[in-house]
Amino acid sequence: MDYHDILYDETDGIVRITINRPDVMNAFRGQTCEEMIDALLTAGYDKRIAAIVLTGAGERAFCTGGDQSDHDGQYVGRGTIGMPVEELHSAVRDVPKPVIAMVRGYAIGGGNVLATLCDMTIASDNAKFGQVGPKMGSVDPGWGTAYLARVVGEKRAREIWFMCRRYTADQALAMGLVNAVVPDAELEAEVARWCAELKERSPTAIAFAKRSLNADSESIRGIGALGLQGLSLYYDTDESKEGVAALMAKRKPDFGQFRK
Repeated sequence: MDYHDILYDETDGIVRITINRPDVMNAFRGQTCEEMIDALLTAGYDKRIAAIVLTGAGERAFCTGGDQSDHDGQYVGRGTIGMPVEELHSAVRDVPKPVIAMVRGYAIGGGNVLATLCDMTIASDNAKFGQVGPKMGSVDPGWGTAYLARVVGEKRAREIWFMCRRYTADQALAMGLVNAVVPDAELEAEVARWCAELKERSPTAIAFAKRSLNADSESIRGIGALGLQGLSLYYDTDESKEGVAALMAKRKPDFGQFRK
């Protein structure tokens, strides 16, 4: 596949996949997801590769989720919601290599889900994490909710989704959302150190460990599949469309009208 939305770099047994859409804070569209899936599967099943690093271009954002300017109520493409996010999430989990999220700037919405779903997350001290679904007329009904609760606990996961607040890198570290926080100038070197250690480990043992760890939460895949069917229907409602319309108009959404 020829990549347009991402950058793919292989260096000394480590693959870096960079979401290259800094003009929209690395928000993803259907094409972005398809390219990331291809890149993850290419690297993930290459026996020469020890680890995969997932990151975003520029200084402002790791990823800010789905590109709201790329749809009008529904995304138009493959996948249950017109964008193959379920395939992207599966690729992160299914490849038998560690996938490390290298986060600087915003990891918001679907970007926060990606950072959560990666095997490990290393963050710059300028990183910001959070969800926006209930502010936008959207939600992640699978990995982004149920798996998040396994990572940070039920109470904190409900707070993250219901309140749509922003959390600093240090707060994310304290709740278990990330593995390490370093000064921004040291982020690249820190990720390189983790990758160097992974290269010294048994690839077969790591593959076994990843699949074993995945097995405990595999039921969430089925929950998410059901949830995405419902989400597709929700995207056709005026309530969901109000979130996108408000964003485009740069105003607060009026969800109160749907409680009448």
